[in-house]
Amino acid sequence: MTTPPAVYGQFGQALAFAERTLTAMLREHLAQRDVQPETWYALQLIATRGPRLSRQALSRDLDGSPNLDSGSAGELLTRLEAEGLIRGGDLVDLTADGQALHRSLREYIAGPTVRLLSQFDIRDIETTVRTVQAITRRAEEEAERSPA
Repeated sequence: MTTPPAVYGQFGQALAFAERTLTAMLREHLAQRDVQPETWYALQLIATRGPRLSRQALSRDLDGSPNLDSGSAGELLTRLEAEGLIRGGDLVDLTADGQALHRSLREYIAGPTVRLLSQFDIRDIETTVRTVQAITRRAEEEAERSPA
């Protein structure tokens, strides 16, 4: 058996530490606007995967986040509906208020994101994004093929 490159072993740990650090930064930044990260995640998913996103798919994606399970994801969507940020039955969309909040938060988050990422060559960032997306797709495909 061939010994895998050492960087393979470093990849998961580096990704985990990056996720933890970036999540902490995001939480702190959103707290300054009195917004829960889960609200941002839901608005971002709807805005980027919509305009009419399946409630079931949205709940499944939210359920996969570290701070939500299926019950709390449903409660989050109920709260966002009550606050007038989302609407819909089986298909969910942002209301005008939800669109405005998402746009405002996206612009607010952009500042720290630009400061953090602008120190790197854009091509390296693009390669990293493509690589992580491809790894995610492959892992999801393998999980779907594996017996439960």
